[in-house]
Amino acid sequence: MAARILVLNTGSSSIKYELIDAESGTRPARGVIERIHEGEGLLTHHAGDAPPYERKGVYADHAQGLEAVLEAFRVAGPELDPVAVGHRVVHGGARFGTAVLVDEEVIAAIEALAPLAPLHNRVNVAGIRVAQAAFPGVPQVAVFDTAFHRSLPPEAYTYAVPREWREELGVRRFGFHGTSCAYVSRRAAAFLDRDLAGLNLIVLHLGNGASATAIEAGRSVDTSMGLTPLEGLVMGTRSGDVDPALCAYLGRMAGFDTQDVEEALGRHGGLLALAGTGDMREVRQRARDGDAEARLALEVYCRRILKYVGAYYAVLGRVDAIVFTGGVGEHDAATRAGSLAGLERLGVTVDPGRNEAPDGGERVISPPGAEVAVLVIPTDEEWEIAREALEVI
Repeated sequence: MAARILVLNTGSSSIKYELIDAESGTRPARGVIERIHEGEGLLTHHAGDAPPYERKGVYADHAQGLEAVLEAFRVAGPELDPVAVGHRVVHGGARFGTAVLVDEEVIAAIEALAPLAPLHNRVNVAGIRVAQAAFPGVPQVAVFDTAFHRSLPPEAYTYAVPREWREELGVRRFGFHGTSCAYVSRRAAAFLDRDLAGLNLIVLHLGNGASATAIEAGRSVDTSMGLTPLEGLVMGTRSGDVDPALCAYLGRMAGFDTQDVEEALGRHGGLLALAGTGDMREVRQRARDGDAEARLALEVYCRRILKYVGAYYAVLGRVDAIVFTGGVGEHDAATRAGSLAGLERLGVTVDPGRNEAPDGGERVISPPGAEVAVLVIPTDEEWEIAREALEVI
């Protein structure tokens, strides 16, 4: 019981949770409640090997949602007596470079950063508030997705924009998926039986959101996401890199305002815009069925990754391993192969047999003796949040 952390990932209409032993990584319980304030929602709670406990209901807000989660623990177990509650917070800005114990000043700072992550930070605060009420006296710890990238050098995080934007408005690159990068880079070092301080890695976190990160000796030195999670790779519904003049062009030609463009690029771009779906599995199936738009979507997706891998190889000077993680990175062999095709002269190759073998946890997919190891490392952001929360308390 001493190391049990309740990890909460509060979304706009959901609460994902896991009760984790931060030292061993074991999970006595986990679950999710979906469709909060969207009509009838469903809570699914898993405790040990018991059949899942499910409860349907109308949850008007996150407070009612968390009360349903607590009821699930009371009915289906196990005993819920965490030593801390760890919260995933998307944007920590320039202020938060590590996980922190939550107080009113921290909450105010997270709320002040909401313009940088309007879909995330406010609901993250909502999750903190309801957890404070549910667990009075239990430490609440905020773990920031941006924190791992606090090591970015100025030449990596600085945009070439007017000084007043940078100094008065805080315009700079922050990076995201940091919790995943921290976990995966540490696991990659263990898998290779190497000291992380001596490794240069490129981590490709490919899920509905996607990013590439150059890691030198355990420190982020460049990353594809920027001021917001929109920059960089093609994603499920996000465009990734576009010409910055696009917004002005659309305003002149079609009367779009900035909110229209932000909405389109963030929620209606990416694979969804190119292939009609943001689900990589569906895009693959459509491509196999002969859909030309789906084939083009896959080519655009992989080419963007390839460009970032080449750029980060140049930034690092030497690469010891390229690591795939995230739902697509862990399970889509064709994306892994397509994203690295043509890099053989840089020592980067993928072994077809290893790559296409059934999923098997942490594994190497490059040929024996390859100059650059290519790995698949399933991410575990919840365990990383629990570990960091335990360190804070």
